[in-house]
Amino acid sequence: MISVIVPCFNEEEAIPLFFAEMEKVKRKVSHGFEYIFINDGSKDRTLEVLRELARDNDFVRYISFSRNFGKEAALYAGLQAAKGELVTVMDVDLQDPPELLPRMVEMIESTDIECVGTRRADRKGEPPIRSFFAKKFYQLINRISETEMVDGARDYRLMTRQMVDAILELTEHNRFSKGLFSWVGFKTEYISFENRERAAGETSWSFWKLFNYSIDGIVNFSDAPLNIASFVGAFSCIASGIAMLFIIVRALIFGDPTSGWPSLVTIILFIGGVQLLCIGIIGKYIGKIFMETKKRPVYIVKETEKKLEQ
Repeated sequence: MISVIVPCFNEEEAIPLFFAEMEKVKRKVSHGFEYIFINDGSKDRTLEVLRELARDNDFVRYISFSRNFGKEAALYAGLQAAKGELVTVMDVDLQDPPELLPRMVEMIESTDIECVGTRRADRKGEPPIRSFFAKKFYQLINRISETEMVDGARDYRLMTRQMVDAILELTEHNRFSKGLFSWVGFKTEYISFENRERAAGETSWSFWKLFNYSIDGIVNFSDAPLNIASFVGAFSCIASGIAMLFIIVRALIFGDPTSGWPSLVTIILFIGGVQLLCIGIIGKYIGKIFMETKKRPVYIVKETEKKLEQ
């Protein structure tokens, strides 16, 4: 059986379109399907649509959160609920081509790979500034992290049960799935496809959300920012010592005291800015540790399809 995990946030228009396309693909695959939709605190009729689907199809399941916990929590919930020997993660907006699934199944069954991932061959239709920062993020994370992340890689992938079980062993609260998929290892091949527009609805990913998401990825998979903070602090200390020595020697030889307060204020502001930058970097890591030590659940379930059976 193939478990299809589908996170949803305000996707009432896209769900019927996605389900119809997947049912077409289902006929081309010899495996049985189970759909696991995760309602991530939607404000529209997403939950009502999922109830109707589950009521009409016994192979459709859903998990509804008590509030919006984010896509990472939705993916984690779906992986925990999946029962299939093969598990795929897909976006409901049809930006992930369902027609690639038969090929992905064939690749896993005919070779020794444990995961078939997908990546966008280009970023056509995406705002230029978002494309620029996305490329720079992948360049940066691959330079400072030991975990390789493929540029343009999507969450859309087909995994074996062994790989899914390995991912579920990573119980951290601060999750970055693209990194976790790579960190657990297992042989992975990628299929490229042309970028697609959403089939319906509007994306909830603003530039600011994507920026924060990229920061989380860097903090979760690299300690380079801490090393940078240490280097900046050491460099600032050495530079200040050299400048102090220069001023003292100049005053002893030429009798030229340090001039005016503008230069002094500028130096104080510079050193203060460096200190705040380093404290901010350290604070980001401490904040992550703080969230982990609380041991709060990654998500809270309010309702599942089992409610319809009662």
